[in-house]
Amino acid sequence: MKNKSTSSRRHSRQNVLQVRVMTPRIAWLGLLGFFGSLAKITCVFAILAALGWGVWRGMQVAFYRNPDFRLQVIDLNSNPAIDELRVASVIGIDLASNPSLFDIDVSKATEQLKGLPEITDAKIERHLPDTLVVRVTPRVPKAWIRCKASGISEVRKTGGMLVDQDGVTYQCPESQIGSAARLPVIDLSDEDAEKPAAGKRITQPELERALALLKAASDADAQATLWIDTIRQVNKWSLELVTREGTTAVFSLGDHSRQIENLRAALAHAGSRGYVIDTINLIPTHNIPITIRSETKPPKAIPVVIDETAALDRAEEKKSTAATTRN
Repeated sequence: MKNKSTSSRRHSRQNVLQVRVMTPRIAWLGLLGFFGSLAKITCVFAILAALGWGVWRGMQVAFYRNPDFRLQVIDLNSNPAIDELRVASVIGIDLASNPSLFDIDVSKATEQLKGLPEITDAKIERHLPDTLVVRVTPRVPKAWIRCKASGISEVRKTGGMLVDQDGVTYQCPESQIGSAARLPVIDLSDEDAEKPAAGKRITQPELERALALLKAASDADAQATLWIDTIRQVNKWSLELVTREGTTAVFSLGDHSRQIENLRAALAHAGSRGYVIDTINLIPTHNIPITIRSETKPPKAIPVVIDETAALDRAEEKKSTAATTRN
């Protein structure tokens, strides 16, 4: 019994000690310790934030606000589609404010240039200290589009509709009118005409056939765009090509290479004989019918190059001869 009572008292003391450990004072000290740890963590974050702010301010001073990194030059590759002023306008650069290179979002600016219908690809880079390097790949036009049903009648003018070999159309910018003015015109019929939209591909068989004929002509003669004036599909089985001299040539919807060679041979023969072909039907493989204009082709003027030095020498010789004769 004695041992049992002693053991009971021992357990009672342990319970009392545990209760005493959980007194309010101990709990308060624990809470203070928690807040102290939290304050230390807060101080660490504050120091890190201060360091970050200091780094940011340092970058502002060293890069963004540094006058040495102000935009001074837009280095643009030579191209007929866009110039430096339009590049600045498209990507939203105010040249008067003389912005820092680091204020320009290069990725966004690149996408903005790529979004232009007359541009197929673009790349922009910062070249320190003051240069923005811009490289663009312009769309290469093959012809003008004229479609009266869609209200597109202006050709060979700024704002007229150009088309490349893939059938993608875009409005001619002012900077490209010089190189595009001599391109042929493709006339689209008014029936079921698809309205050309800038930057979009026209999926119209009529246009595809005309472009195929133009490509065959260009493959045979690199100067073909200089003597072809217009191309159009006149019916379900033939195309019509009109030259700059007014010769009307009829083509089938295929077999263009043979027909182009026959046309070139006929035009060369007519030129050598001094007459002008009015119409020619190139669809037959033999006995190609042609009509000739009533007026003959005027002969080309042959330029005469005069050597001015030699002419002066001859004049002096004549004067000397005349003086000798008189004496």
